[in-house]
Amino acid sequence: MTSVPTPIPSRTQYVLDAIKHRILTGQLTPGQALVETELAAQFGVSKTPVREALKTLAGTGLVVMSQYKGVTVRMVDADMAREVYDVRLLLEPEALRRAVGRGASLDAARDALTRADDATDTAERSLANREFHRALYLPCGNPLLGRMLDEVRDQAALVSAVAWAADPSWEREAAEHREILRLALDGDADGAASALHAHITSFVERAFPADGEDTAPHSEEGRR
Repeated sequence: MTSVPTPIPSRTQYVLDAIKHRILTGQLTPGQALVETELAAQFGVSKTPVREALKTLAGTGLVVMSQYKGVTVRMVDADMAREVYDVRLLLEPEALRRAVGRGASLDAARDALTRADDATDTAERSLANREFHRALYLPCGNPLLGRMLDEVRDQAALVSAVAWAADPSWEREAAEHREILRLALDGDADGAASALHAHITSFVERAFPADGEDTAPHSEEGRR
């Protein structure tokens, strides 16, 4: 028999979504302590849904639980960034290649790109860009591949948040997004996949250069 996931109680889901949003938009920064009592008071709930939400976020890699330091937003360094983006490089271009090859609709990607272009603040643009990438890989025809990319999606967004606080480059990345979508809409599966691979590679190399190059950023706000 296939096991059915236990649904998350509504209060826990509310707290989970709110904390995640704050982390991925830079309102909560890497290394910042997440105190159950303070969060419970902010959200008007008991400590139980906060505790459960933090456990879930720890499972996705956005927060770290320590016996001595308590719960903190995960720190981002070059090694962590490269690990996360290595997974993206292995899986995301192939997922897009398959989505284009099967003639999947990319209307959601086009809509997300428009929202990013029309965004009035960093948080709105960051969330729209995340949705753009997800809309490219989700219709790949392999639900497992989509779920695997979803699992690293939040960590990738945290990496981007840190990089964007140090060196905003919205216009450059927006132009790359438009080119990726153009190729995909033209039915050029290989071209779109190659452009996406180059886009992801250039971002992590620029934001977290190898030893001997420019110093990598250390924390704060974000994108992707």
